[in-house]
Order: sequence, then structure tokens, then C-alpha cells
Amino acid sequence: MSQQHTVRLANNLRLVTIPTLGTKAVTVLVLVAAGSRYESDRERGIAHFLEHMFFKGGAKYDTPHKVSETIDGIGGDFNAFTGKEYAGYYVKCASEQKAVAFDVLSDMLLKTKLASEDIEREKGVILEELNMYQDTPMYQIGWDFEHLLYGDTPMGRDQIGLPTTIRSFAQDDFRQYRADLYTADNTVVIVAGDISPQEAKTLTEQYFDFIPTTKQRKKELHSHFSQKERISIRDKKTEQAHLIIGFPGYAFGHPDELASDLLSIILGGGMSSRMFTEIREQRGLCYSISTSSEHHSDSGIFSTHAGIDLKRVDEAISAIVSEYAKMTTSGPTPQEVTKAKNYLKGKLTLSMEDSEELASYFGVSEVLDVPSRSLDEYFAMIDAVTQQDIARVAKDCLDAKQCYLAGIGSFGENAEARFGALLDF
Repeated sequence: MSQQHTVRLANNLRLVTIPTLGTKAVTVLVLVAAGSRYESDRERGIAHFLEHMFFKGGAKYDTPHKVSETIDGIGGDFNAFTGKEYAGYYVKCASEQKAVAFDVLSDMLLKTKLASEDIEREKGVILEELNMYQDTPMYQIGWDFEHLLYGDTPMGRDQIGLPTTIRSFAQDDFRQYRADLYTADNTVVIVAGDISPQEAKTLTEQYFDFIPTTKQRKKELHSHFSQKERISIRDKKTEQAHLIIGFPGYAFGHPDELASDLLSIILGGGMSSRMFTEIREQRGLCYSISTSSEHHSDSGIFSTHAGIDLKRVDEAISAIVSEYAKMTTSGPTPQEVTKAKNYLKGKLTLSMEDSEELASYFGVSEVLDVPSRSLDEYFAMIDAVTQQDIARVAKDCLDAKQCYLAGIGSFGENAEARFGALLDF
């Protein structure tokens, strides 16, 4: 399996290279620990907005059209994303065109213009993006659940911001945020695919000629989950109800991280999982339902997300909670544990066929400053998790006193009281 090679360059930039046999593709991914949890109250949304601004062009590729035309011209894919903890920018292309990927990404990130007229124009684009998410319950429900658990903290706020903050940003705001966080020591370049460590180092030193700078902001550490409210209801006329029912989970690198992942697979990780079999196949209460175990650097979320028939919401909540309760009392079967391990290893093996996924797998560990694991090490850790470990984690994590519910839909009167009575087990 692919092995990572990590070096710190003279300017303090970190480079991770993952050479891969049997491919003619390369992904160049740049991760910066500059996600939304580094924002102040008045900066809500600036990390995401800045991501947009990098695509407006730099010195060589000075317009959005030139940026996109250059990548289209080599048949490549490029995109960006902003999360709570980091922002990412990548180009995936044929390996013979890898220098173009380095050239475009470095020009965007190191020489971006941040022109005032571009900022003003992009405000309208982002406000429409905000409207789109608010009109899409599948997206909005996740943000509502995060706010329910984390409260009014950077971790509890969505990345896109508020209309008032989006409209308020000026050129100096972006320059300051970029100067504070888009520094050499806070940035990781990850190169995966048909490339050698030495070639990756040569290209990174040539194109990502960061001035040696130091990160100027620290994230607000997560201290505790909100205990004031356990239920969040957004009344909205929809064709189906959207629910998330879940608990505080484990941080990235926690000793029980993998046991939690396996537990989520057993409960709702596929079409043969407990939630899917019981809630959809046996009861016909929903079309989609899944359970996930999400990890951040200092916290996590364990939750089940479902789109439910509006007329049978109460029954669905009871059924989901019942599956949680059964797991805490009897735990998983040996057969479920074996299947979950094979599922997790199989999905990861398939994803590692893609240089983009490979770059992300190794890059996230590096940007979050947690120990990285080779795939062989990761698989060994999965195999080491026991049935007893998963049963213990189920009792610890699936705590009825810390069971939270977010819902979007037309639920009728007394929804909070009704749903609250159904969460206890």
C-alpha cells in the first residue's frame, strides 16, 4: 500500500508525498488550518468567503476565466472547500501536467488580488449560496444539530456566515485573515499519485515560495457540550421531515475513535445495517437513513440522519432511539463486528484508488497535528478492536442523558415536548 513521505521545507512549509504505482494521475492538495473556528463573531463566514476570493485570480492567472480555462485545458479537476478546522484547495490532473497544477494553485494562494470590486460582486454570489443551503433541509439540518450541541461558539456556527457579516467584509478584513493564518507553518502541501518524493519537493520549493511566516491565531478550544436544550425544531413546510438524533462523540485520535466508527457502521453504515433494516425495510418510515461518527481535533459527533414521512415522525424517533437502546444493552454480535471491519477496510481500500482521496487521508492528519497512520497501521488498528470494545463504547457514547435531536419540517403543535419524551431510554 502507499506510504507517505513527510518533510518540512526551509521556509517551514510541510510537504507530504504519497507516490502511487499503477496510476498516471496526480493530485496536488493544499490544506491550511484556517477553518471557520478561527473566526471572531464579526468575521463569521470570512474563511469561506476567502476561499471564493482565491478563485478570482492572482498574478499570472489574473481572472476566474484564466484559472478555469487553464485547468480545463489539461482536462483536470479543481475545487476547494472550507470546514470548521481547515480549508482545502486541490487540482487533480494527468501526471504529465502536474507542473500546471502547482503553478495554478500557488498563483491563487500566494498572489491573490483580493480586489475590492471582486469582493463586492462575490457578496451576491455567497448570499445566494446561503439561500440555497437554507432552502435545502439536508444541508441545514446538519448545521442546526451542530449549533444544538456546541451552542453559540465557532464550532456551533455554520461556515457560510450571516447576511450581515457577509455584506460587511472589506478588503482589509481578507488581507488580515490571510496574513494571520495562510502562513508557511500553518500550511500543508500534499501530493499523491504518479510522482516521486524528490520531484514533489522540487516542484513545491519552486512554486510555493512562502516567505517564512508564523500563524497568528489560535482556535477556541472546545470545553463542553451544551446542556441547556436537547431539541432544536425548525418549522418549515417540507414534503418530508429531516431529523438528526445523536450524541457527543470522540475526537480525532481518541483511543475509541475506531470503535466508534465501527459502531456507526453496525447501526447505520449500509443497506444491511440495523437502522436501515428496521427503520426503512421493516417499517417503511423513510427512504434514506444513515449513522455517522464524525471527529474533530478536540471533540466529535455520533448521529443518525433520516428523511422521514411527516405523518410518522414520532414513530420514527421511537424506532431510532430503540435501536440505540438495544445496542447499549446487548451490544453487537460477533458477525456484525466482522462485517463492520470488512466494510470499513473495503471502503477505504476502494477510496485509496483515487489520488484525491489518498491526499486527503494523509493530509488531514498532518494539518490537524495528530499522528498519521499508514494504511497497514490503520488496518491493524481496526483488526485490534474487539466486540467488547464496541459494546463498551456503545454504553459510554449512547447516553440517553446526552441524546440530542434536531428537526426540520411541519411537526404540528407541542413538537418539542412530544419529541423530548421519546428521547429517553
